[in-house]
This record gives sequence, structure tokens and C-alpha cells, in this order.
Amino acid sequence: MRIAIVNDVRMAVEAVRRVVLTQPAHQVAWVAMDGVEAVDLCAKDRPDLILMDLIMPNMDGVEATRRIMASSPCAIVVVTADVYTNSSRVFEAMGAGALDAVNTPVLEHPATSEGANALLAKIETIRKLIGASDGKKAFAPASAAPAQPARHNHGWLVAVGSSAGGPAALAKVLSQADWLNSQTPLHVRLAADGDSAGPGTVLLAGQENHLAFTGPNRLSYVREPADCSYKPSVDVFFKSVAQFWKGDVLATLLTGMGRDGAEGLQLLHGLGHHTIAQDAKTSAVYGMPKAAVELQAATEVLPLDKIGPRLSNLLDRKIKTHG
Repeated sequence: MRIAIVNDVRMAVEAVRRVVLTQPAHQVAWVAMDGVEAVDLCAKDRPDLILMDLIMPNMDGVEATRRIMASSPCAIVVVTADVYTNSSRVFEAMGAGALDAVNTPVLEHPATSEGANALLAKIETIRKLIGASDGKKAFAPASAAPAQPARHNHGWLVAVGSSAGGPAALAKVLSQADWLNSQTPLHVRLAADGDSAGPGTVLLAGQENHLAFTGPNRLSYVREPADCSYKPSVDVFFKSVAQFWKGDVLATLLTGMGRDGAEGLQLLHGLGHHTIAQDAKTSAVYGMPKAAVELQAATEVLPLDKIGPRLSNLLDRKIKTHG
């Protein structure tokens, strides 16, 4: 892969460069010393992946990520001195379109350090993701659609998938879902193994493994498919919803790189559930929703600011109609 490095500290640049070049398949496309330079260079020579520092003069990594995703979108991983300490900025960068974050490797012995191994693992994940976005399957789809479950035992499930740019997009959808908030205050937390979906609770996938329904209302973290490029995978989750949820589903696929979620959304759409894909203009990265549109998996294609109100409207109508 052609990999760009953005960092204003020369020792950090050298540490990252050495790690990247330990793998013969990778090359350094270019180096930028701040966000302004990175935006300019990316417009002229878009790499496969950018390793983006957060704290830099002139323009920080968050704003640089936002501008690159708006004009020359490509895969971005945040590489910063301490992900935990800078967690708020990391979240902002991921909301702007960054895919992941990792600590900067140490210059001394970079090829054998824990930081180097973590960075190489992130790069390998992105390599698989880019390969999947070029048409390779992340995993083999089910040979046949699961039987459509009866829809009278459970309530309404809102299932949302996203990737690059997803945190900010999801926050906007939830903030605009007036009906949901008016019924019960929304409580947002990471899903735990064995959790159940319930009213007023927003459960977020919070581990490296896939989050999936493993029973009629039981969520679990599962390792399979282990060779999936996306982890946790939206497709794995959506397909488990189709298999186990015995009620109606409103499924939404938001901004993200690659094709994850498109097949799962298509399956739910084919079972008669209402499905929504975010439109190109408002997506930080129009990959996942575009793939869904190409598969004709979306009942509707909507701009981001219309999705929350639409979900509220659909839920309100369903409750009035069916109780």
C-alpha cells in the first residue's frame, strides 16, 4: 500500500516510517508536517492510507481529516502519542471519518516494539478493508435467506450500521429522533455479552469481535466469521437481526468505507423491513451506503438530517397502526 505520514515531530515521522517499511508491500507516498500540507498533498496525490497525528500547528488532525474526507476521501488512521489521553480528539477525528486510532511507535527498536506491532495490525486491517471495497468479499454470504420470523412477539428494533464518519452521523440521527426521546430518555452505552435490546436503550458494538443476535433477544460477541475484513461487522449484525428478531425492524446504513452492511441491509429489505441508506452528499465517505443503493437494498435514500425525523415518523405511524 501507498501510505502517507502526517506528523510535525520528526522523530515520530521516522519511527512511523521505519515501521511501515518493515513490510515490503508498503511504501511511503509522502510526508506532511501539518494538516494544511496534508490536505494539499492528498488532493494532488491520494494515498491508500494516511497515518494522521492529532496535535499539530496550523491545522490539527481532526480538521485535516474532516477536509480530506470532504475533498479527497481515503482511509485514515489516527496515530497519536497517547490514544487514551487524547480520547476526545480521537472521537472527533473518527466522527470526521478516521477509521481507527493507535499509539505512535517508539523510535528505539520500532520493528520489535509493541507499538510497532499494533500499528502494523491496524495497517493490515485497512489493507483488507480496501481490498473488500474493490469488490472482494469480506466473507461468504449465507447460501439462503433465513426464514422470516413471526413479527408479533417483539417490539420495533432500530438497527444502525456505520463506519468512517459514523460517530458524528449517529449522534446527529439520535439527537433528531424526537419521537424516541419523547417516549423515554435514551440511554447510550456499550453492549455487553448477553445483553437484550430494550426500550430507551442504545447499545453500541464495543469490542473487536462481532456483535450479533444469538437468540430471539440475546446479543453476544462472536468471533466468526474470523476472516471478515470488518470487525465488528455490520453485515454480521444485520444478518443476525434477520435470523433472530421476531418483530419489525427499521434498519439504517450510514456513512462508511467499503461495502460492509450492504448485503445485510439487502437481506432485511427482502424480508419486508423498512431500510434507509444515507445519501452521497451528506456522507463523509460514500462507500457502505453506496453499495447498498447499488444492491437496491434501501427502501429510501435520505440526507443525514432527514434520517432521525424519518425514523421517528415511521415508529410513530407503526405504533398508532399496530399498537
